[in-house]
Amino acid sequence: MSVLYLHYNAAERGGRVQRLARSGAHIVVTEPRWPEFFELAKKEKPYAIAVDFSYAPSHALETADYLAKARETREASLFLLHVPDERLEFVKKRLPHAMRVTEEELAEVLEEKEKEAQARALEKKEAAALARKNARAKKAAAQLAAGGGKAKPAAPARSKKAAPKAAAKKPAARKPVRKKAKKSARPAKKK
Repeated sequence: MSVLYLHYNAAERGGRVQRLARSGAHIVVTEPRWPEFFELAKKEKPYAIAVDFSYAPSHALETADYLAKARETREASLFLLHVPDERLEFVKKRLPHAMRVTEEELAEVLEEKEKEAQARALEKKEAAALARKNARAKKAAAQLAAGGGKAKPAAPARSKKAAPKAAAKKPAARKPVRKKAKKSARPAKKK
């Protein structure tokens, strides 16, 4: 999971990215230039997008508006940084669901979202382990019922990497069959 941070390449960008990275989030940085930022957003599938209005605020607004409406990114949380006061009303009208935050507030939000994401990942992992355990128990019960006796131990599961290697093995090459030389119909000469 990642956060897309859109900011022009300026002297203060590195420090801002470092402050956001301390939250534990994976920060992907690019400039708000079309189509690079959108291609990167489609590739990364960020859960949050932060647009910095420090340079070219009108361009930053257009970028944020596009990302808010695009099918691939409209579910991501949108955060706006350093919005000029004279553009604040216009930004609120155009992007009512976007949150105007400071860098510190954004770092706190990202830290909280990272904790939530880790908790969800742990829950999914535990649920998958429980599902595998239940499937093994069900299979053992079915074997016991079908065999009428002692259940056979389940065969160890092959890893996904091992299966393609076994399928990729070629059958052994056959030796060519040599034909026997035909005997001639002439009788052999006597000495």
